[in-house]
Amino acid sequence: MIRERALKIVMVVLGLLFIGGIYPIVMYLWRPGNESPGDAMMFSLYVTLGFFLLLAIRNPPEYRALIAYAGWANIVHASVMALMAINPASDRRGLLMATAGFGVIGVGLIALLPIKRSAKGEPAPMSGA
Repeated sequence: MIRERALKIVMVVLGLLFIGGIYPIVMYLWRPGNESPGDAMMFSLYVTLGFFLLLAIRNPPEYRALIAYAGWANIVHASVMALMAINPASDRRGLLMATAGFGVIGVGLIALLPIKRSAKGEPAPMSGA
């Protein structure tokens, strides 16, 4: 019960944080050329993910795959940024800070992932496959 409540709180915070990415998208579309178009495209993915995380709050076990995707996507994003931080010394600090943030988000979501249930609603048996 405590784990599910913690997951719901994390999902609300992340959902609202990710939806806040709509502001940079609007600013880019309003005044194109000031930012990289890749940033606006990346924010659009996170805004969409934030919306679906908020929808999933009603029944997290039913949206287990979405929560797992959100967790693993953030871990992969953090990994790519960590690798990118190796080369450009000028942007290394920002990349490493973002790496830590996205890494914590990903690990947190994976750690709070709802337990997989069988068709009968019972916890699924552990298998080696």
